[in-house]
Amino acid sequence: MKPISRVMIALSALALLALLTVPIWRIDLQAPQYPEGLYLQIFADRFEGDVEKINGLNHYIGMAHIKNETFPEFILLPKIIVVLSALGVVAALWGRRILLFAGLVTLSLFGLWALWRMWDWGYEYGHNLDPRAAIKVEDMAYQPPLIGHKQLLNFDAWSTPDTGGWILFGVMGLLAGVYFLELREMRKRRAARKALPS
Repeated sequence: MKPISRVMIALSALALLALLTVPIWRIDLQAPQYPEGLYLQIFADRFEGDVEKINGLNHYIGMAHIKNETFPEFILLPKIIVVLSALGVVAALWGRRILLFAGLVTLSLFGLWALWRMWDWGYEYGHNLDPRAAIKVEDMAYQPPLIGHKQLLNFDAWSTPDTGGWILFGVMGLLAGVYFLELREMRKRRAARKALPS
């Protein structure tokens, strides 16, 4: 690979480490009784934001409490991020396109798994309600949106990437760009070799 490609891969790999300290995803809630809004930030190892206020509201409709301890992903995610970053640095140092391709596929699968896991959590969280809840609405589920907006009773809910999510998407886009530039360079070299007189 070209030196600039290897530098970009190394920078992308190191950028992944930021996911250990910044929020990756964010859920915002707004309602007439909360004009200032409520928010929940999802880090690699914890929830932050208005967790207790949201838990207080959710208690009335029978939703489970949001607690860090109930998410084994918070133990796994930091380790996965460190491993992905280390593999990226190895790919940059080794300079083989196959490692770049493998890293891009692995990172994409990780992103898809994380999105699926968040959807699955939201589904369980919004559908498995306590039958003894004070407020019951027939056939109502409270699954938050995976991405975008959803109306939940009198609450508007938005789910969007936070700083870490944008970093992850940026790294994936940058690696995809580097890979396709490297493929184009490889094809140019092959074409140039074929054009040489035998």
